[in-house]
Amino acid sequence: MLEELAAVITRHGGDMWSDTAVPRQRLVTLDKVEAPLDVLYEPMLCFIVQGSKSSVAGERSWTTGSGEVFLNSLVLPVTATFEEMPYRCAVLRLDGGRLAELLLELDPEPELDPEPDGTKHPALPALPGPGLTGPVTAPMTPEITDAVTRWVRLLDTPQDIRALAGRFEMEILYRLLGTALGPTLRHYTLTDSPAARIRTAARWICARFAEPLTVEEIAATAHMSTASLHRNFKAATGMSPLRFQKHLRLQEARRLLLADDTTAALVAEKVGYVSATQFNREYRRTYGLPPGQHTARLRDRLTDAGTHPA
Repeated sequence: MLEELAAVITRHGGDMWSDTAVPRQRLVTLDKVEAPLDVLYEPMLCFIVQGSKSSVAGERSWTTGSGEVFLNSLVLPVTATFEEMPYRCAVLRLDGGRLAELLLELDPEPELDPEPDGTKHPALPALPGPGLTGPVTAPMTPEITDAVTRWVRLLDTPQDIRALAGRFEMEILYRLLGTALGPTLRHYTLTDSPAARIRTAARWICARFAEPLTVEEIAATAHMSTASLHRNFKAATGMSPLRFQKHLRLQEARRLLLADDTTAALVAEKVGYVSATQFNREYRRTYGLPPGQHTARLRDRLTDAGTHPA
């Protein structure tokens, strides 16, 4: 079954990452990548059909390979290294509204917890541990593989996309609720939980990464104490909030240096550094080389691999 799905992805995939005509669907097709890639993960489900990839986010690292589904529930800057080629993957971007709609269909009348006076209120689901806000994996069952294959094969019959894409997406989510990903998916719909507050903080930092930020500002946005923010944020992302911001700055700097004919000093200012010296020092600490040398080496590798930077 995986071979059939890989063939469909190969047929419709473009250059590395390709959004398709199916809502919230992206295909990943890589045949040769030499250099690790800095990518910004969004809330998504990745169905790895062929190949394998290792990912690093702060102090956390994990490897996903063929036959696995990977769930990331928050915005997360990651360095990805593709270990085994070719690599084929189908991505479903998470939509909290559709997931909530499915959960309501499955449990329209939640169990009520009685108060001492006999009054009943909806039972609150247990909150996940802070680590559940980060990436988790599970095997792709035959049922999941079949549903994903039909979802991707809609690209063979574009006239069916409008009528069937939403139904297939719901089936995929339904199948996943019965796996190890189920608890994280269920809690993704909660709007006032530690996981949701960390997602809010991460999105807020992403929108302002070039600005000077303080932990107190971020904590206020997430409606958490600074201690609680730091503890939960690091458990979810593998890094502190300010280190998360620094990774976003350096990823954007790397992208700008690769894409434009510009200088490290101009890029440093654009991504929020007051001191070009500090930027050069942090860039070298992260990537192992000064900005100019690192950019030249990446261009050579990417040119030889016949790919483009993420």
